[in-house]
Amino acid sequence: MAKPAGNIAPRAAQAHYEQPVSERMRTFMRLEFLYRQMLYNSELETNWASRATIGGLLEILAILSRGDVRSEVHKELDHQLDQLQRFQSQPGVDTSRLDTLIHNLVESRGAVDGIGTSYLQPLKESDFLNAIKNRSAIPGGTCEFDLPEYSHWLRQPFDRRQQDLDGWIGAIRPLCDAVLESLWLIRESGQPADKTAINGMYQHSMQKDAQCRLLRINLPEESTLYPEISGSQHRFTVRFLEWSSVESRAVQTGHDVPFQLSIC
Repeated sequence: MAKPAGNIAPRAAQAHYEQPVSERMRTFMRLEFLYRQMLYNSELETNWASRATIGGLLEILAILSRGDVRSEVHKELDHQLDQLQRFQSQPGVDTSRLDTLIHNLVESRGAVDGIGTSYLQPLKESDFLNAIKNRSAIPGGTCEFDLPEYSHWLRQPFDRRQQDLDGWIGAIRPLCDAVLESLWLIRESGQPADKTAINGMYQHSMQKDAQCRLLRINLPEESTLYPEISGSQHRFTVRFLEWSSVESRAVQTGHDVPFQLSIC
């Protein structure tokens, strides 16, 4: 990483807090959360990590099975492509970077098209995964005496387990990767603006033509405060709460709080 030039001080570490304000963004962010967690666990060799990977996979499958998420992802990719293509004729645009972004989106859309509408069928028809899914509703229901086949699979060498995991994850990878790319572009679209919450409270009303799908709040990493965000695409409120420990309830601060706000 390059060091800051001259007398420019490095940017202080920040904690990022986000709030989706549309149903599509709520679904996408839940998928992102589960997908990143699943990928992390899938690289670990312990059988506990493999259990966590399967758990994450089944949660993702539950989300993808509700409504047509694939269609929502496709619409989002089309929207992002339309937004980026509008910049092609504008002066001062980094055409090389823009072309790369457009190329990546086109590839993502092609991959989502390529999996087809029945991409979840192999996962839904897996007797092995269905047995785990059905027992997962019971506390401790996936232990050894309940699912001996699952326990036997967990005892297999990591390479063998990894082969099965890669096959299952591969069925949803194009869609989940497209979700990650879309969220990255949405986050990049918002420029942080310095704001102040008077007595720990900040309210904001959107302009009529504003398109807001995601709110991002930045605070110093070492801050003892965290934001509680409520509202919609038209108006939202941020309350900053003081946290001390899990034994005491957080309360709204009475101090003015400087923070950064991105409306994406």
